[in-house]
Amino acid sequence: MPDPSYTAIELCAGVGGQALGLERAGFDIVAAVDIDKDSCATLSRNRPGWYTVHGDLNQIEPVEHAAMDHADVLSCGLPRSPYTIAGKQRATEDARDTLRATLDMASYVRPRVLLLENIPTFLHAPKFEAERQTVHEAVQDLGYELATAVLTATDFGVPQRRSHGFMIAMCSDDLARFEWPAPSPLPCPSLGQTLLETMAAGGWPEASDWAARATEPAPLIMGGATGRGGADLGAGRTKAVWARWGVFGGSIGNAVPGPDFRLNFDTEPRHGLVRLTVDQVALLQGFTPDWEIEGLKTSRYRQISQTIPPPLATALGRQIMTALRGSSRRS
Repeated sequence: MPDPSYTAIELCAGVGGQALGLERAGFDIVAAVDIDKDSCATLSRNRPGWYTVHGDLNQIEPVEHAAMDHADVLSCGLPRSPYTIAGKQRATEDARDTLRATLDMASYVRPRVLLLENIPTFLHAPKFEAERQTVHEAVQDLGYELATAVLTATDFGVPQRRSHGFMIAMCSDDLARFEWPAPSPLPCPSLGQTLLETMAAGGWPEASDWAARATEPAPLIMGGATGRGGADLGAGRTKAVWARWGVFGGSIGNAVPGPDFRLNFDTEPRHGLVRLTVDQVALLQGFTPDWEIEGLKTSRYRQISQTIPPPLATALGRQIMTALRGSSRRS
């Protein structure tokens, strides 16, 4: 259960992966902000008690929202597109970027912890040196120190080859007690293990055979970016990896395979390979089936493809909570 004495505000909350992970780690989510209407509907449906703000972070005035006055943790999964090659890597020059708005919000909220997440190249690519320097200056203004790390989803039981870059800032005393989460000692489930039950749900007789072949974690869940068209599982090379596991990467399915479907690697892929549903993709991102995602199929897939897996966020949140509970300082 969340501890109301430790609070968090989630910016660019999306489908809620990082916020849900922080909640599981014990934080009370006092506000969640996102520009996407369907994402806000997802948050409100699953957590009606959260104060959800639908709006552009670059335009939101926190003084208009009492819930955003203060929190122990201010976290943001920065939009990835401004930092990807496909998104032209325009960073803070991209209208979709929220880095400066997030740092301005940190200056207003004055959290004990500032947590930023982005693609791993944000942490080390020369292209983003100016953006990293902007973060360092903002952290210094808060009187905090900064630590960075890349965490991999499979290390925390998420059946997908996915890495996330994190920046975390705290006062020196809190940071001295903070440790990045250690990988789980349990083996990571495979693609087949994770999806076997749902693949068999429609009466597909080959579900067990398919699962027995899909013996590794899934490739990186990607695609579905705003303005990019319909939902698919990524670029050509990624689609080829999915095809090796019997999955068609060119589109998302409306339903799991039925009793008449036959897996065939030799025919035209559209007909011979299975298509994942949005609900199955959510399982591969570490969500439980009870997390209901609002919107049409492309919107639902986009919300899932761009989130942080909740188990990874939970592991990180627990380490943050340990660091904060070890201090007598309360804001």
